[in-house]
Amino acid sequence: MSVGGNLRGISRRDLFRVAGRFGMSSTLLAAGGFGGAMSLANLAAAAESTYEKRYSKPAKHTLKFGASGFNAQNLLIERAGALEFARDLESRTDGEIRIEFIGNNQICGQTSCVEKTQQGIVDIYAASTQNSAGGAPYLNVLDYAYMFPGRASQYHFLYSPESQRILRDPLEKRHGLKFLFSHCELRGIQLGLGWQDKPTVTKLEQLFGTKNRVTGTQLGRIAMQALNLNPVPVAWEETLDGLKQGLIDGAETWASAVAYANMSPVVSQSVDLKFFCGTEHTSMSASVFDSLEGYLQDAVMESAYWAQTHVQAANEAALVKTVGHSDPQMPGTIFAENNVRNAFLADDQIKMAEEMCSPEFQPQLWEQWRDRLNNWAGGIDTYQEIYDIARQVPADMKPENVEPRRWWKA
Repeated sequence: MSVGGNLRGISRRDLFRVAGRFGMSSTLLAAGGFGGAMSLANLAAAAESTYEKRYSKPAKHTLKFGASGFNAQNLLIERAGALEFARDLESRTDGEIRIEFIGNNQICGQTSCVEKTQQGIVDIYAASTQNSAGGAPYLNVLDYAYMFPGRASQYHFLYSPESQRILRDPLEKRHGLKFLFSHCELRGIQLGLGWQDKPTVTKLEQLFGTKNRVTGTQLGRIAMQALNLNPVPVAWEETLDGLKQGLIDGAETWASAVAYANMSPVVSQSVDLKFFCGTEHTSMSASVFDSLEGYLQDAVMESAYWAQTHVQAANEAALVKTVGHSDPQMPGTIFAENNVRNAFLADDQIKMAEEMCSPEFQPQLWEQWRDRLNNWAGGIDTYQEIYDIARQVPADMKPENVEPRRWWKA
């Protein structure tokens, strides 16, 4: 059940009336924790109860959490764990840490949340690592093409103690950010309405020469150029219109992003190219983390671990049951209701794409960025090390079966 489903009978105006009385954080936390459809009276009562519990004693630390595009209608479509983390951390610290959750681009957007965290305007943020790579270029380390064979390998890497050395420590040292947890998907090409009447894509070559919107990742552009996908930077607010009018053929993103960002009405085919990470992550200002008492730092890490395990299970379920990213597609899902067809490419087509653009087969394309990232990480071979860890689990492993581990404990 999504927050959007819970609140279907409640108008935006009424939602803001409740939030005006009890605060948006208490209202969202109440709605997110509710098990079924909600009336306005239910929501108000739950928000009041949540508010009273959260403010029963003074907080030692109040942390601002900027969560880009997330709002009451989409927080449980793509299960990125932001609210669950906030709720668990407040509970775990018995209210000593209070989270002021500010979503829906009200304080920061996909490309600006990282910088506002670095500037101290917000303390914690949620946005994709790809869009955050503009302000924290080391995040490009996740975006080598075909480094991860599937979602299981992504989760396995994030749980690995080696992720501390390869991803988290360099990010903290270079950009002042503490990487807490992330949802895991792999990006494909989401084709607009110009492809509505065309056959479902089965061959990679059908995409050659198409014009596609690209996000903030520098490494993503390398893969797209090598695959002849013509990456063009298009502002987010212009992307939907571009897909609708056929000004661009498609956009590179992942399935649940299409669903949560209300792209589904203008997407006709979701081509599962799986060519690099789609990771909606949550990071925290390292200096804010360091300013907390030791036992509260422990609580932050435990809540991050709990949120990571929650996301791993919940997003896998939501992909099938809420988004409709499966074959066959479940009726009543967002993709089914908006006539979005899944185009799952055969193994030989994925292999062809890998041979065209990955560092394993086309090392010369990646040399400059690979050297840069390796230097930032203290001289290790970032691509090879992550590639090897990603293959410690079978390529066809179900993501929900990956063993959770506390990555900061060896």
